[in-house]
Amino acid sequence: MPVLGLGTWQNEDPEACANSVQTALEMGYRHVDTAQIYGNEDAVGDGIAAADVDREDVFLATKVWTSELGADDVVASTEESLEKLGVDAVDLLYVHWPANEYDAEETLSAFADLQADGVTDRIGVSNFEPRHLDEARDVLGELPFANQVEFHPLLQQDELREYADGEDIELVAYSPLARGEVFDVPEIQDVAEKHGVSEAQVSLAWVREKGVTAIPKATGEDHIADNWASLDLELDDEDVAKVDGIDRRDRQVDPDFGPWN
Repeated sequence: MPVLGLGTWQNEDPEACANSVQTALEMGYRHVDTAQIYGNEDAVGDGIAAADVDREDVFLATKVWTSELGADDVVASTEESLEKLGVDAVDLLYVHWPANEYDAEETLSAFADLQADGVTDRIGVSNFEPRHLDEARDVLGELPFANQVEFHPLLQQDELREYADGEDIELVAYSPLARGEVFDVPEIQDVAEKHGVSEAQVSLAWVREKGVTAIPKATGEDHIADNWASLDLELDDEDVAKVDGIDRRDRQVDPDFGPWN
């Protein structure tokens, strides 16, 4: 799985979304993340089609929304997602939240059927806590391929990271820049000044040092390029320790149905 992807949450203008996906792919990105609830699967598909990159080289992920997690709805909504994206299959299909219509046995069994039918190569979950992952393993006979969660220097998710490391499950970070909050953190500013880079690059390099895949949202070419440049930044032990020491727990995404509530 590519260690840096393009997130598309709130990238709702069809032309801008398609352009950002095309720009990112032609810059070197190979992982694009979307979701049914984002309302932009059509535009993401247009961007993939327009890019001078083979579809087989793109790691494409989407997510099934909480209202579509009954068995029949999983199948129907995923078929609709594929049509919008203009693809025959996705590389990774997520349960967006363990909430509302989610039932582990029914929902994940439907996902397993889609995987068996070649509709998705991998099954993923999002916003799952360890207890939900254990339950998923009971249903599937193995853990999901990935768990996508909010993860950044201000929400370091130690328990989930330890679980992922111990169980060999991919952890994927959404909002890895804490919706811009990392730009104003003194520790991150110090490391950025030391290396002559942006605070965004420091945060993304730190996420990578933790073995986590980041999918920062970006629409403009300058931000897409700045995030991509984080792959060239190597943090030393002192840098990592300084970011590790940030003692905050700032959750940016906290709906009432969040499983930690």
